[in-house]
Amino acid sequence: MVRTNSMVIELGFQLPTFEMLNANSSNNEYFNSQNLDNRHLLLMFICAHCPFVKYIENQIYTLSKEIEKTVQTVAISSNDIITHPSDSPANLKLQAQLQGWSFPYLYDQNQNFAKALKAACTPDFYLFSNGGEGIFSLYYHGQLDDSRPGNDISISGEDLRSAVRDLNQDNSYPSNQIPSLGCNIKWTPGKEPSWFQ
Repeated sequence: MVRTNSMVIELGFQLPTFEMLNANSSNNEYFNSQNLDNRHLLLMFICAHCPFVKYIENQIYTLSKEIEKTVQTVAISSNDIITHPSDSPANLKLQAQLQGWSFPYLYDQNQNFAKALKAACTPDFYLFSNGGEGIFSLYYHGQLDDSRPGNDISISGEDLRSAVRDLNQDNSYPSNQIPSLGCNIKWTPGKEPSWFQ
């Protein structure tokens, strides 16, 4: 495990189009950017095995339910499953079932989507505003809150909740965007992005 911070990427960045297997579907359906609706969008890079993700699984459930009227949640796992078979689509589906997650949980097999968003760690949170006509612009990219496994700060989800509140009130971009921290994304050996050290 390499403790890794999320990258800084420019706010206003537009969500690229995508299509990926939805591990949390009944018939191995694919989910693409055309399936997004008129709500804002919370994208999070997570996985089944990471201790940083396991630590906040309950909060992910609570938060996704709390914001679902205005924000749709989509999870993505980009980990290489040859090196980390515990993050296979079947295990992602099992994780979602155990946690009661009803949102799409996508498997980024070729890791292209993670690279397009400069995703670096699990968990890595991206909140996009919906500008209409399929245009989603990055509004917040940062941590859930100050809590980490073992630091004795209780999980509140405050940073992300605050960003959602600001977005729903059409406020300007939150200025205090503290990077997320977690395990590095498990890149396919030999195909790591330039920012992975």
